[in-house]
Amino acid sequence: MSRANTPWARRWRRFRANRRAMISLVLFGFLFLVSVFADVIANDRPLLVWSDKGLYLPILKDYPETEFGGFLPSPTDYRDPAVQALIKAQNGWTVWPLIPFSYDTIRYELSAPAPSAPDWTSPLGTDDTARDVLARAVHALRVSLFFGLSLALGATVLGVLLGALQGYFGGWTDLTAQRLTEVWMSIPELYVILIIAAIFAPSFLVLLIILLAFSWAGLAQAVRAEALRVRAQPYITAARALGLNDRQILLSHIMPNALVAAITYVPFVLNAAIATLTSLDFLGLGLPPGSASLGELLAQGKNNLDAPWLGLTAFFLIATVLSLTVFIGEGLRDAMDPRKA
Repeated sequence: MSRANTPWARRWRRFRANRRAMISLVLFGFLFLVSVFADVIANDRPLLVWSDKGLYLPILKDYPETEFGGFLPSPTDYRDPAVQALIKAQNGWTVWPLIPFSYDTIRYELSAPAPSAPDWTSPLGTDDTARDVLARAVHALRVSLFFGLSLALGATVLGVLLGALQGYFGGWTDLTAQRLTEVWMSIPELYVILIIAAIFAPSFLVLLIILLAFSWAGLAQAVRAEALRVRAQPYITAARALGLNDRQILLSHIMPNALVAAITYVPFVLNAAIATLTSLDFLGLGLPPGSASLGELLAQGKNNLDAPWLGLTAFFLIATVLSLTVFIGEGLRDAMDPRKA
């Protein structure tokens, strides 16, 4: 069989033929690249500084103010007019990011009380603590996507592994695992988060571990059903007759078939992870205060109805990301469907 006629190549052609899913994948990839380079796009430090003494990379390294002729040994505040004057006095120049603010940069030079309306400096305005909304949105997008992708990857690994073992061995293994899964999934997830939040300070890692503990079950059930179907196929019996052990059969036959079922679930797990993190941040149960968060931005919009740019920015960004993941998931589901081969 040529490489162009392999099952995965045919699935990719079916996915590519779905125009809505393909456009969504391209747009999602663009947003992901923006989030990866958030520190380069939105930062209160210059990308480059050139002076008589040489070239500096403030975005990668802290330089004391004395390096530019100042008096303070502390890290340089490049937004300070005095520092900018020192750099110009050394025949220097600076290259600033596209958005010259980070997610926690406070604009002290506002002409109106915060939250201030959009202007040329802050196209999406500022929040209630005078921080640039566009910069916070870019960094919040990175947090949400990395959290969702980490959770989707972890849930996929656990779901495929546990579901494949459960479906392949069957019998008492399957029965016991099913009852334990049902008991575990009956535990209210929100209550667990409230209890953990009362014991530990909420953080990216703590929330990831808690949500990962509950996110694998749906994937495991889909993989289990696929494993139960595959284990009854004649080629599995032939593989046992040829002397292959359980580990070899799982890796060679069960897992590849299980991945087909799992891949269709990944975008929806990603969607649920982003929505859950946004909801927890909106309720104040998510990331630490001050973190770049879409939920926190949405909560600011609720608390400042006279500043509609806050709520609208969060709403459109959340709606765009969740819609793209749903369209990608639908495209994957259709591409993996054997009835549409």
